[in-house]
Amino acid sequence: MGLYRERVLPRITDIACGSKDLDPLRRRVCQDLTGEVVEIGFGSGPNVRFYPASVTRVTAIEPARLGWELADERVKAATIPVQWSGPDGQHLPLPDDSVDAALSTWSLCTIPDVAASLSELRRVLKPSGSFHFLEHGLAPDEPVRRWQRRLEPVQKRLFGGCRLTRPIADLVTDAGFTITELDTFYQPGAPKFGAALYLGAATPASTW
Repeated sequence: MGLYRERVLPRITDIACGSKDLDPLRRRVCQDLTGEVVEIGFGSGPNVRFYPASVTRVTAIEPARLGWELADERVKAATIPVQWSGPDGQHLPLPDDSVDAALSTWSLCTIPDVAASLSELRRVLKPSGSFHFLEHGLAPDEPVRRWQRRLEPVQKRLFGGCRLTRPIADLVTDAGFTITELDTFYQPGAPKFGAALYLGAATPASTW
């Protein structure tokens, strides 16, 4: 699976996550970003063109070197500095309280220790900062959840460890965030088992 993960899967992800159908959702999740931003699961950079003018710099975290290579044209066309700064969202190479915003889109499903990654985001965010997320996860309806549980082993094997059943909102709250905005819905036109989306924002909880 090494060659598949390193050379094939990033290309599949680039095509799937680069769909124009997702542009309105990417625009929504990025619209309130500001200042210094860390983006985990940067991939091939499909969010770059949706960074608002209020963003001053982006630290990109992406485990697949090929993903960063595929992002080259998008990064060069960006109007702000975008720098690859490491492969591991579970260990961010940033000081405490050092960024104004964090961004994750379709990334929390594949990180092995998602709790550690969310804890790291909380660590590096300023107390006044915000975490913006657009993720697929556990469906709201039990019939869909049953299909998710059946299909998850295959999903994980084919798509780099991608889980279908992560309860995104609960994970964010359990990591010490207060969710300030949350929209949950099924992505139109996509199979429901992989299209239960969570789009929202959260701030570091004041008591943690």
